[in-house]
Amino acid sequence: MGVLNEGIDTTIYKPIKDVGKSDDPFKKQIYDMIDESFVYLHVGQWGKGGYGEDRKNISVMIKCFLQAFANQPSPPALLLKTNGADFSHLDRDDIKRKIQREKDKFKSADSLPNIYLLHGDLTLEQMALLYNLPKVKAMLSCTHGEGFGRPLAEATCCDLPVIASGWSGQMDFLNSKQSTLIEGSLKPIPKGLIWKPIIVEPSKWFCADEGDIIRKLRFFKKNHKKLKHQAKILGQINRGKHSLGAMKKEFNKILDNIVSQIPSQVGLKLPKLKKKTESKPPAKIKLPKLKKVT
Repeated sequence: MGVLNEGIDTTIYKPIKDVGKSDDPFKKQIYDMIDESFVYLHVGQWGKGGYGEDRKNISVMIKCFLQAFANQPSPPALLLKTNGADFSHLDRDDIKRKIQREKDKFKSADSLPNIYLLHGDLTLEQMALLYNLPKVKAMLSCTHGEGFGRPLAEATCCDLPVIASGWSGQMDFLNSKQSTLIEGSLKPIPKGLIWKPIIVEPSKWFCADEGDIIRKLRFFKKNHKKLKHQAKILGQINRGKHSLGAMKKEFNKILDNIVSQIPSQVGLKLPKLKKKTESKPPAKIKLPKLKKVT
């Protein structure tokens, strides 16, 4: 068995020069929507389940973000690129209700940081631009588990710092030195989310520690310039290690290894047979005469 990671198209997902001076209409749309100059970005589908039960753990992430920066002057913002089942108006309204449900837990707070919703389908180029926007300072994910974590990988290839759960598939391209990892523990998956034969009992997934989420959010806010430098190092590594070209080479290695284990065909050598020549004709065989039975 061989493992081949997803490849990132580094002709698209890469640092974009002079993006701050760009007059791209998509950039203008985002900047017109968001007033803050410091934004945490999350990209992921908001799945089913109650608080802490959706696989991307978005409900917990929102609650921790609000708690981290409630009642603070000039707080950062959170930009959610998310949806539920589809990109319909009904789905968008449902996502808004879920966000409001978490905000309602802080009715006693004097002020809360803003949360912006980006709901809809974007092109690959728009996603790359989103990761490169100067206002967007970090990619945030409190996920319970990933097969690979493509948006996180794309973000690193754009030199965007990543704050993410320190367990699961994304650890193939994240590390504690060049990204900010959230601590937590493995816990049983809620029974209501068992999905046979994909997710079965007694499976467990990663539950990010809420206190550590808050600490890491505040830590990044204070140290983002230093962490941005580390993210550039990681971006350079991942653009080389996880590009489509790198995965093509890795795929060829896997195939070559399989082919090398196939036994080569062995030729069968048989002795040459000589044709026997007879000098005399074969003797005739006399058979007895048979009597007719009446």
